[in-house]
Amino acid sequence: MKLPKVSAVVAAAVLAPAVLFPSSASAADAPRPTGASGPDTGSAGTPDAAPDGGGQEAADRAEVKRILADSAPDSYVRADAQKALDAGTPAALREFLTVGLKGSQRLDDMIAAARILSSGGPALKKAAGAALNGPYEGLVKFLKEGQYTARAEDDRAEIERLLADPATGPDTREAAQKALDTGTPAALRHFLEVELPNRREGDARLKLTQIMSKGGPAVKDAANTAMMGSYADVVKFLEEGQFTARAQDDRAEIERLLADPATGPGVREAAQKALDTGTPAALRHFVETELPVQREHDARVALSQIMAKGGPEVRAAANTAMDGSYADVVKFLQEGQYTARAKDNRAQVAQIAEAGGPAVKKAALAALDGNEQAVATFLLEGWAKARAEDEAAAKPGTEPTARPTEQPTTAPAAQTGQSAVTGGQVVQAAARTTSGTGTTGTTGTTGTATVTRTTTGTTGTAAAGSGQLAATGTEGLGLEAGGAAAALAAGAALVVVSRRRRSAEG
Repeated sequence: MKLPKVSAVVAAAVLAPAVLFPSSASAADAPRPTGASGPDTGSAGTPDAAPDGGGQEAADRAEVKRILADSAPDSYVRADAQKALDAGTPAALREFLTVGLKGSQRLDDMIAAARILSSGGPALKKAAGAALNGPYEGLVKFLKEGQYTARAEDDRAEIERLLADPATGPDTREAAQKALDTGTPAALRHFLEVELPNRREGDARLKLTQIMSKGGPAVKDAANTAMMGSYADVVKFLEEGQFTARAQDDRAEIERLLADPATGPGVREAAQKALDTGTPAALRHFVETELPVQREHDARVALSQIMAKGGPEVRAAANTAMDGSYADVVKFLQEGQYTARAKDNRAQVAQIAEAGGPAVKKAALAALDGNEQAVATFLLEGWAKARAEDEAAAKPGTEPTARPTEQPTTAPAAQTGQSAVTGGQVVQAAARTTSGTGTTGTTGTTGTATVTRTTTGTTGTAAAGSGQLAATGTEGLGLEAGGAAAALAAGAALVVVSRRRRSAEG
């Protein structure tokens, strides 16, 4: 082959190397023919001397066959050697060994450099381009040494990029740092070619496991299916499947919140808006971003309502919680309000004991000697009965108590309304207020209706004190239940006693 054709062939090799050379082997890696110059010299060389006549032809034929056997399958050296053998003439064999071999070898080296140029990293491309544009001796040196130095530079840069990428998994990161610390071209190349694929799969499966452990039912199911599959299945789950499954879980969670009567108005409104939008992004944004904010907002609203209606201890505890974190607010709604309300109740009973008649004092002191249930029961039932006894004793002939059918039929329990944060929403205990001198007032709150019973006695009775009584029961954001019925029943008993008192005096 004539050397003027080299540039065109090299250009073709760069543009379509797979067409010209179906094998991946490089001519630079192929064994050099014995008797021909290697890449160090760049000369074709001359075969050893052989006997004249038929002996020369036999020696040339043997040498060409050896070159053919040692050459890479896709090299021009092999192609030209086969062509010389096929011609079969002594002249063709001699022409190949003395002239053609050198040109074929040079062309193979140029094609090898062109392949490197088309697929290497920045440093390798730069070095390959310089070798192709320089003298042949430089090209041979590049193929023998320079390409490995340049590739190591590219490998180091790629490993540093992996270490700088926050998405790189821990297993990959550990192996990459180890290769970088070793620093040899062989260590860098071994990591990228051998270790990196295995480390990446290990990190991907670890990430899948973490997602599965925190996900909802749909995410867990999809992750488990991917884990049982190939690495490609794992990658597909991480890139696509997890988001589709998470949208299903998010929708189910939002629907659960909307179905929960304890869900506060702020959460409810934002949840419905996300559900109406319906996109995976909107659902995820609500669950991840809006829900925590709305939950805290609803909890602080509940705390404010309790603080507005509570006694001194309740107001103080609520104010402290309001100045604190969301965790402080939740703790108050779940626990603190009841502890504070119990203190207010005891203070109220102590005031009643000081100002009450004999029966009231006795019942109040007995309640104070008991537990919180006894205190609450006294306030809801015992106080009214004791006052009725004192009133009956103050005027002979007066019936001591209301008729059994008019007495409270519900026996309340202390703190029967329990505070809970369900789905971030709060159901807190109710506040009842009792105050006045010679007047007993009991207010119950149920839903949005408020009923007040008031009776006025004509004799000296216990003063409730100027402070409000935060009694037991429940009073929440749109969800109220508990001691309202008991409070109303207690008020009704006092109404009956007062009426009978007035009738006796009239």
